[in-house]
Amino acid sequence: MNAPAQTTAPIRGCPSTMGDERQLNTTTLIRHAARTHPEQEIVYRTPDGGWARYTYADCYERVCRGANALRAIGVQPGDRVGVLDWNSRRHFELYWAIPGLGAVMLQMNLRLGAEDLGYVAGHSQARYVLVDESLLPVAEAIAAHVPGVQGWIVMSDKPLAQIQTTLAPLLHYEDLLAQAPAAMDWPEIDERSAYSACYTTGTTGRPKGVYYSHRAIYLHSTTMATNLGMTLDDCCMPITPMFHGQSWGLPQAATLLANKIVLPGRYQAEDTAPLTDAMIAEGVTVTNGAPAIFQPMLQYIETLPVKPDFRRLRMLSGATEPPLSMMRGFYELTGAEVVQAYGATETTPLVTVSRLKPTLRQKLSAEERWNLKRKQGLVVTGVDIRLLGQDGQELPHDGQSAGEICLRGPWISARYHDAADNDGRFVDGWWRSGDVGTLDADGYLKVTDRIKDVIKSGGEWISSIDMENLLMGHPAVRDAAVIGIPHAKWQERPLALVVLRPGHAATQEELHAHLGSAFAKWQLPDQVLFVEAIPKTSVGKNDKKRMRAEHAQRYAG
Repeated sequence: MNAPAQTTAPIRGCPSTMGDERQLNTTTLIRHAARTHPEQEIVYRTPDGGWARYTYADCYERVCRGANALRAIGVQPGDRVGVLDWNSRRHFELYWAIPGLGAVMLQMNLRLGAEDLGYVAGHSQARYVLVDESLLPVAEAIAAHVPGVQGWIVMSDKPLAQIQTTLAPLLHYEDLLAQAPAAMDWPEIDERSAYSACYTTGTTGRPKGVYYSHRAIYLHSTTMATNLGMTLDDCCMPITPMFHGQSWGLPQAATLLANKIVLPGRYQAEDTAPLTDAMIAEGVTVTNGAPAIFQPMLQYIETLPVKPDFRRLRMLSGATEPPLSMMRGFYELTGAEVVQAYGATETTPLVTVSRLKPTLRQKLSAEERWNLKRKQGLVVTGVDIRLLGQDGQELPHDGQSAGEICLRGPWISARYHDAADNDGRFVDGWWRSGDVGTLDADGYLKVTDRIKDVIKSGGEWISSIDMENLLMGHPAVRDAAVIGIPHAKWQERPLALVVLRPGHAATQEELHAHLGSAFAKWQLPDQVLFVEAIPKTSVGKNDKKRMRAEHAQRYAG
């Protein structure tokens, strides 16, 4: 059933007898975890690449000290406080200390260029920025863009006298904590206040601010934990960067259940062996990340003489559709389940989770169940969805009708922060995603493309996403991207860029034959280019804008 549009204000019924005046605050999560499970471990990576651990009780004391320290230097409710850091212990502590004051934790995306990152800090009117010592060059590069920043707080185990930087005024985080009280009387914050902010890079022009409320992330945390089947004995490793989209909300969901947490610190996609080794050693059962991270992990596991037992592991995969070959590879080698999900910066981000409905378990064959995992999944409780056709009409959920995905809900954005325009993305309370998709009769969403990326050829649409994923299912292909290139006769024609696995070879004819299992001959790419790497955006997606610009004249004439 399609969700009806909301056209009137909510009606008021009989008043309840509940404590509805109690606000949903992020601080509640860490406070209750430390109170009930003070002995639970948090494992974190150290700057030298090693690992250390402390407990929720230890963490909570530092959270309290951090909040008291920030209050002592003048941080007030509503202030924006930036964080430049990896998935570290200190970053995790700031997830609670900053919002606990009623201030806003500004997530500063390390993948942005200095100009855009400076714009984010300036547009948000950040008063202070906390920066890991290893990222001082990044902070120095944006300092000239943000004269409104009143102070820079360096996070390091070294004493302040040993820190070399041009940033001023400069404070030292550990010194501030040492001087701050270890107990905190947390204020109760209006749950509609922003707890954090993240700037999306997915729209045209400058980054646009999404300001998440305490209420939104609290409700999102419970929904994430429920849909991933998280319990008290889970161990969570947030691999998705904590500086973008709050690591998809996994740190909060893990804290909601006082799970053991493993913080991987700084890592590189080119070397995921330390992450994989830590997952094995610490017994990780829930993690998140993009295929760009999971694929190298699988390749590393393939080299291990003894494969890990990951039968309890759920790997929440987003950013781009994971190749079916990767999902099957993890399951067949380790027992791990790659759980595809869908969302965006504007959606906190959880919208769908791809799990098998019990009613389908007996109906579908093993191959049909695998094909179902290629869909982005079932819409989670609390989110309304509808598909709009090109003329604005609402489309049926028949698995065939493809339209723009529109969403609303308690953790879905209703506008951008302090924006001159909203790019037409918010209409009648719905966020227009810019994604094209279908919904089938069983409720599964399939994202077929971005509106700007779908290939329009001869009056028909060709899904670049489906073609990319089928290409990556070829045993010789490591990575692939498909884009539409202007064509005088057909409007656009597909161009495929392919990265081969080391030691493998393939020809255009072989890849055409492989694609022929799902695509008609007229849909096949006119050319297949074999390249060293696929250009990526700041959040790890295929940079199709750049690729289209570089190859715009390839089919000219």
